[in-house]
Amino acid sequence: MRPRRLILALLLLACGFAAGLIITARLRQTDNAGAQPPPPSVAAPEPAAAGAPLPDFSRVAERTVPAVVNISSLQVVRRPNSPFANDPFFQFFFGDPDDVFGPRRDVERSLGSGVIVSADGLVLTNNHVVTGESDRISLRQLPAVSVALADKREMQAQIVGIDPATDLALLRIRASNLPTMPWGDSGRLKVAEWVLAIGNPFQLNQTVTLGIISALGRTNVGIATYEDFIQTDAAINPGNSGGALVNARGELVGINTAIFSQSGGYQGIGFAVPSNLARRVVAELTQYGEVRRGSIGYVEIAPLSTLMAEQLGVPDARGVLVQAMRRDSAAYGAGLRPGDVIVSFNGTSIADGGQLSRLIQDARIGSTAPLTIVREGRRLELKVPIGAQ
Repeated sequence: MRPRRLILALLLLACGFAAGLIITARLRQTDNAGAQPPPPSVAAPEPAAAGAPLPDFSRVAERTVPAVVNISSLQVVRRPNSPFANDPFFQFFFGDPDDVFGPRRDVERSLGSGVIVSADGLVLTNNHVVTGESDRISLRQLPAVSVALADKREMQAQIVGIDPATDLALLRIRASNLPTMPWGDSGRLKVAEWVLAIGNPFQLNQTVTLGIISALGRTNVGIATYEDFIQTDAAINPGNSGGALVNARGELVGINTAIFSQSGGYQGIGFAVPSNLARRVVAELTQYGEVRRGSIGYVEIAPLSTLMAEQLGVPDARGVLVQAMRRDSAAYGAGLRPGDVIVSFNGTSIADGGQLSRLIQDARIGSTAPLTIVREGRRLELKVPIGAQ
């Protein structure tokens, strides 16, 4: 009997051990089911450009900065020395106040930048950097101009010519093997393209600032009479005038000319003369000492409003209105009259007065340009001779 009891006891012990294992396993499954792990967290997406390297223009600056120079000019100007300079009663009874009190001579200093455009010493800058505040100045009155190179050399410059219409001036210095930068095609520029502005703002030589092209073909800015500006947000300050606007390939695409500012400093709106225009001016000044431009005589124009277009019979409200003109002008002789609406010049549709002015000035002197006008609702074709401005 004892062996049978021992076997029975062992069987009972084995069954109890197996039951304990089964219960323990079920308890563990229950615990795991009641404590589910949290769903995996979704990582925030990184910015698309986080892994992209920022543009590096250090090599472009290294190649182009030596071609930008510092320009200073000194000019003796005559200013009124009389308290009655603007008094019409004094002038009526006593004549010119300067004849009575004598003029006062002041020394006017102008500072700016310039770009070496040829290895044999041609330097391009702004006209206002050379002539200062003078609106009208003859070649005999041009001031003394000095040019400081990037290698610290300073030398006197000869003024080859000035072009107030585009606010450009061309200088020559006696030097050779000078550093230059290649001309770029400003006609290929695109809005938001990277550019560098290189100049001497506040006499801080060879300063480089970075920005983008903000707009192209800006007109009616009030800076010059021939306007076709590049707008950029690269920092341009007083002293940058005449400096270089350079694209990412190290090419000269503009001459920094002016800023729009209410404080006198940088506000993110700067203007540059396009390189294609500047290149033509350099060629004209080098060959003739002046820029030759076409003209059709004195014609005063005004923008065309929608209401005026309806009254004058211009269906698409495109064109400019002739307000006044001189009878001895070539345009009057060709049949143009006040009240006409000019809608096309030389085959190009006219959108505003600045565009028309540029087209006339760019026309070949001695040629005849077709002019399309609208007069009392009828379209007429005129042939206008192009004379010298």
